[in-house]
Amino acid sequence: MMDVVRRDAPGVIALPPVIYLGFLAVGLILEFFFPVSTLPQGVRYPLGFGLVVASAVIIPFVLSSFRRAGTSLDVRKPATSLVTSGPYRYSRNPAYLALTLLYSGIAIATDSVWTLALLIPTLAVMHPGVITRE
Repeated sequence: MMDVVRRDAPGVIALPPVIYLGFLAVGLILEFFFPVSTLPQGVRYPLGFGLVVASAVIIPFVLSSFRRAGTSLDVRKPATSLVTSGPYRYSRNPAYLALTLLYSGIAIATDSVWTLALLIPTLAVMHPGVITRE
């Protein structure tokens, strides 16, 4: 039985929030040592805050969809059912969309060009390392 569970688990390279947080931290550190300012405060704060709020709106729907389906949100565990309701009616990966919006909002609000540029490698790691494995 343990072998079956292990084989059915997706084998992701890391938890998605850890991947996003790692790239975010590297970007903010690079911005600290090599600052590149581009956006005026009047633009970056409302836009960044708007993206963070959009992320915060999606997350509760994702969590409730998983709870209703009776399956784990932990990507290291095998899925017990396929979630197709709530935000999953519109997107196969709304949790990752929410993480991307949150990451982008923080990058824009902090005016961190480095962090925003590192979103591309973040997604390049997420796709083969997590999404395709699920």
